[in-house]
Amino acid sequence: MKFRASQVYKTKVFMTSLANATAFTTYAVYYISQLGLNPFELLLVGTVLEVTVLIFEGITGAVADTYGRRLSVIAGMLVIGGAYVLEGSAPWLGGTSPLLSLFVWILIAECIRGVGETLISGADTAWIVDEVGEQHVGRLFLEGKRLSLIATLIGIALSVGLSTLAPNLPYVISGLMFLILGAFLFLFMKETQFVRPERLDKFSYWQEMKSTWLSGARVIRGQPVLLMILVVTLFSGAASEGYDRLWEAHLIKEIGFPAELPFSMAMWFGLISVLTTFLSLIVVRLAEKRLDMSSERVVVVAMFVLTGLRVAAILSFAFAPGFAWALGSVLALGIIGALSGPIYDTWLNLNIEGKVRATVLSMINQSDALGQTGGGPFVGWIGSRLSLRASLVTAAVLLLPILAVFGRTLRKR
Repeated sequence: MKFRASQVYKTKVFMTSLANATAFTTYAVYYISQLGLNPFELLLVGTVLEVTVLIFEGITGAVADTYGRRLSVIAGMLVIGGAYVLEGSAPWLGGTSPLLSLFVWILIAECIRGVGETLISGADTAWIVDEVGEQHVGRLFLEGKRLSLIATLIGIALSVGLSTLAPNLPYVISGLMFLILGAFLFLFMKETQFVRPERLDKFSYWQEMKSTWLSGARVIRGQPVLLMILVVTLFSGAASEGYDRLWEAHLIKEIGFPAELPFSMAMWFGLISVLTTFLSLIVVRLAEKRLDMSSERVVVVAMFVLTGLRVAAILSFAFAPGFAWALGSVLALGIIGALSGPIYDTWLNLNIEGKVRATVLSMINQSDALGQTGGGPFVGWIGSRLSLRASLVTAAVLLLPILAVFGRTLRKR
């Protein structure tokens, strides 16, 4: 059986979204209710992941541009699969060693997952952009996002059902999905457009990767728009770590769920995810029809508007007077995030040279990891000392410099 590159990409997007939705829809139930993690520990989990990404991102990006994106993506899928199985197995492993508590097992799993994420990030995008061409990739990103939302709906139902049996089970099943996807990509993912850099015999493997990395650094240094992208990802990473890790805790501890409805916590998070996904499907479909993704000005305007809406929605959630208001804010943030992803990816790839694409994307992901590493603990500390609401306000404030960057870009154009 033969698959085109676009079909393989869509399958990868569908399966990764299915696996991630299975793991993360009810992860708050696992982390907060079963493991009992506090706000600082929740942020520490994210910080450990992002520090790992920060350390390995540049190395793995250079590996992808030096030896091939296919190898990097397949290895990343297998590593993430193993990490999720380990993370879900923490309650079963907690009593096996007096030196390793449940929380330590979670941190170890997140370190392993971080390595896997760096192997994939940049490499999968660089692969598909080279295979289908820059002029077609914007629409493919939107199509992929629509498929990912459909997969998310399936994963939500699966996550809620598995969490009802055992809160850790969604992670285990998600890990098995990643392992199966790695096997599928090994069989069907082809790499026809990648040209391996000419290798001089006197170069060692490390020197080859160093040469590729330096080429990527020169590209970023020579293009002001890429430097602006680094600023955007730095502050976006700091803000997203604060919101992504704490919104469930804010909803559980400070807002609360309606007592008159006999839903479990897992069912509430599943319902929120379903509503977010359905609404996001509608919005992404409209964007496919209305937005000219080949126009950089259209893409930048869209990012400016979406960033402003994101700031407003986080503040709305932080000061929500009740559950209905908070639910509306969470749904709005989910829709904004779903639409921002493919538009932001398109903006990136319209400004990156093909031969160092994976390396540059990895450097940009390092900037995001640096923002999350520096901003996450700071936002978590505010939550522990003041309140979760104060943490969310801080996350919104950290997005304001991004508005300035997009505004400056629009004025220049």
